[in-house]
Amino acid sequence: MTTSIVNSEQIRKSANSGVSSDLGHSDLKLKHIIKSLPSECFQKDSRKAWTTLIVNVLMVALGYASIIASPWYLLPLAWIFTGTALTGFFVIGHDCGHRSFSNRHWVNDLVGHLVFAPLIYPFHAWRIGHNYHHKHTNKIDFDNAWHPIRPDVFENSSFGWRITLRTFLTQKLWWLGSVGHWAMIHFDPNNFLEKDRPKIKQSIAVVAVFAAVVFPALIITGGIWGFLKFWAIPWLVYHFWMSTFTYVHHTAPDVPFNRASKWNEAIAQLSGTIHCDYPRWVEFLCHDINVHVPHHISTAIPWYNLRMAYSSIKENWGTYLHDEYSFSWSLMKQLTDKCQLYKEDNGYLSFQEFDAGK
Repeated sequence: MTTSIVNSEQIRKSANSGVSSDLGHSDLKLKHIIKSLPSECFQKDSRKAWTTLIVNVLMVALGYASIIASPWYLLPLAWIFTGTALTGFFVIGHDCGHRSFSNRHWVNDLVGHLVFAPLIYPFHAWRIGHNYHHKHTNKIDFDNAWHPIRPDVFENSSFGWRITLRTFLTQKLWWLGSVGHWAMIHFDPNNFLEKDRPKIKQSIAVVAVFAAVVFPALIITGGIWGFLKFWAIPWLVYHFWMSTFTYVHHTAPDVPFNRASKWNEAIAQLSGTIHCDYPRWVEFLCHDINVHVPHHISTAIPWYNLRMAYSSIKENWGTYLHDEYSFSWSLMKQLTDKCQLYKEDNGYLSFQEFDAGK
């Protein structure tokens, strides 16, 4: 489900360099879609950006105050609110990673590191890896955010890894996917190209310092329960939303993952990215990250212009768009029941179908 940039680049270099990535849809280019968007979509607004950051800090503070004040039976609500507000931190860092928070790179890097630190997420490791996801969205063996497991890859895996994958994919554990991605990819500089490793190490050092200061303080003042109560559980709520957003954005029984020879950038971003509506309080705290189609058309669009851009895309390119989702547990059951393995040219199949076809 995750792949490092180094592994993806090795696959790319071994592929036929003469193969076009636009085969099958050579008439549609991403630049055509970008040019159709109103110029206002790309305009940064410093007031909106900094106001969003201030409001988000206040929401996180409110969340932690609610954890402190809540009786035990209200703690789950306080954790959900706080973890969702922390997801807003991630979305602001997400804009910083795409350089759409500020025109100054040093400001983007500073804010990105500050908002990612409580999540123990190395900013540059995420930024570089995530930009690779945008460059190779829904390209099998390349997309490093979320890609399906092919039956042959599953069968050729070790016994322990097959058990892990089957359990993860069949037992509704999608919400832990982001934790695995975080742990497996972002703390090893060798997963990145050599030229990027100094920045990766810098970001790892930032979160290491944060953890070295905050974690002992939580344990000294509140014991292990204090650590769980104030950091680990809200952090898991954040990862629930991260896993859910990432999974739902690019997963449906009829959304294909293609090899480079059949992959088209415009089609992958436009038709392979799915809009999903969430409860309004989630969209508010998470800064409309669910309005994801325009973000995949251009990462230069700040979060506060996503709805404007999406309205334009629906008007001009609506026939290419996937049907919209509304988040619900039934939706997650539908996706996780069907989208377990992926067979090229045939699409998704469940383990039940896979076992029956053996």
